[in-house]
Amino acid sequence: MDDESIIQLYWDRNDQAIRITSEKYGHYCKSIARNILDNDEDAEECVNDTYLNAWNSMPMHWPKQLSTFLGKITRNLSFNKYKHNRAEKRGSGEITLVLDELADCVSDTENIEQIIDRRELAKAINSFVRGLSTGKRNLFIRRYWYADPVLKIAADYGMLQGSVSKTLERTRKQLKAYLTERGFEL
Repeated sequence: MDDESIIQLYWDRNDQAIRITSEKYGHYCKSIARNILDNDEDAEECVNDTYLNAWNSMPMHWPKQLSTFLGKITRNLSFNKYKHNRAEKRGSGEITLVLDELADCVSDTENIEQIIDRRELAKAINSFVRGLSTGKRNLFIRRYWYADPVLKIAADYGMLQGSVSKTLERTRKQLKAYLTERGFEL
């Protein structure tokens, strides 16, 4: 079933929408959640919550691309679950490394939130990412959107792990310089 038809099912409040969404995008959403949470049970919970959130938000919003819409919901729920779990116990995992790698580029401190409008920061980051070469963009998105491990990215692209790490390090430095040039205080 195409995305337009699935979205129409949500708008019609037809509960088949969730089943069909699960069949078409369940693996995709679970992959995102698992990369962030590193726990199958928590990932499954976030994916189920994704369907509920999609159900509740669809009447007010007709997404342009269903996969991106679902992926964003899953990602946000997974980060919230990660923060909740992290508050309870100090664990480690891939997401800790991802957040640490980006800490120099983008901070989430209260001071930054007061100074920078989040939408402007998001626009600047999106502009930076769109300006990257296809290869660098793919590495950046796989690492920092999907939270894929460097080893998996290297294997998928036929690269050495060190090459991927170095490319990501250089790209983060470029991002930091890009944001600094545009007046963002980091």
